[in-house]
Amino acid sequence: MTHRKTLIVGSGCFGLSTAFELLQRGWTDVTVIDKSDTLPAPDGASNDLNRIVRTSYSDPFYSKLAQDAIESWKNREEWKDTYHESGVLVLGEARDSGLDYKQKSYLNDLEMGLRIVPLDDQSAIQQVFPSATPVGDFFHHTGYLNRDSGWANAGQGIRLLIDKIAALNGKIVAGKGVVQLIEQGLKTTGVRCTDGTIFEADLIIIATGSWTASAFPNVPTGDIFRATGQCIAMIQLTEEEGDRYRTCPVVLDFETGFYIFPPNESNLVKMAVHSAGYTHSTGESSISTPRTITSDSDAGLLIPKANVKELRDHLRMVYPALADKPFVATRLCWYCDSQDGDWVIGYHPQSQETLVFATGGSGHAYKFLPVIGRLVADAIENKLSADITAKLAVDRVPKQPDESRVGRVVQELDLSQLCTPEDLQ
Repeated sequence: MTHRKTLIVGSGCFGLSTAFELLQRGWTDVTVIDKSDTLPAPDGASNDLNRIVRTSYSDPFYSKLAQDAIESWKNREEWKDTYHESGVLVLGEARDSGLDYKQKSYLNDLEMGLRIVPLDDQSAIQQVFPSATPVGDFFHHTGYLNRDSGWANAGQGIRLLIDKIAALNGKIVAGKGVVQLIEQGLKTTGVRCTDGTIFEADLIIIATGSWTASAFPNVPTGDIFRATGQCIAMIQLTEEEGDRYRTCPVVLDFETGFYIFPPNESNLVKMAVHSAGYTHSTGESSISTPRTITSDSDAGLLIPKANVKELRDHLRMVYPALADKPFVATRLCWYCDSQDGDWVIGYHPQSQETLVFATGGSGHAYKFLPVIGRLVADAIENKLSADITAKLAVDRVPKQPDESRVGRVVQELDLSQLCTPEDLQ
């Protein structure tokens, strides 16, 4: 049993999973605080309709960890019906030579013995879908179906985890945005909040997602991460249309970054592009800061016009019969992107083991909600292997760019180019 007083800043995927894991390990004094007055936070990346749950990674570390997460997701006693094993259709351009992200992912999935169906031409890809579902021609594409993957109801998973933490006597306090770390010498001893509240602790865990860089600009992290906004849109299907597309797999095109889910219980279909995204730089420091419905209630959910067209063009390539339906909602979903796509988990090297970072989700952390807290807890307890400690270290020097977004360039958000209601029709 550990009595170390622990404060976790942020109630998203990293923060909640870490709190739950520490409590399960016998830590007795764990508090989570969040700037949002309501939880789950309405503008948090972890609070959404759905998230892809896949093992298909080019890096075996994430593939194997995702397999562990899926085994946990399948436990209905713990997670109810949060996870939906629809299968994930992984696509990419047909290539004659060289291993790209899709091919590396395929080999990793095969190595783990998963239920994999190779799809070597457009006809094979089309046959993955129900016969009554109109689909595109998938010209020049190859891919595979991973039957051991699917999607999760993201908001539901977060709500369940909040309840689990409360059941273990963990404390969760809303409406406490942090403005300052309190330090004594090289030790971090607490935080000061916007309302003047001070929380003291033996251990501070920063799990503030896309707000990390802007909330803690004075903590030296070597610019390893930044906030980027990713474009999302939704269409509303009728009940009849929903039934037609209900049993489709998640479609994930590694070549373009486009992905689309089957309709949820409300017959909403969400689509997005996993890209380099947009920065929103503010103030003299030019630190990218999330721009959401909380900071701009009128236009915080709008995406650039160019991306509305891009999403519709991609939609037409997969589901042509849906391509002319209006977008009923859009959103810039803000990620904390690391330079290399790896997470940032571990002690800050200058904190004498009093300050931990658990962030840098890079758009691929939610699927690990049941297990990512184990990594953070192991890092705190110095139980991670040397290679994983180095891979996730706060002060690492990235050796390569994020392989899932090679060739894509981040852009600064131009507020004059945001979409209008007419653009969504």
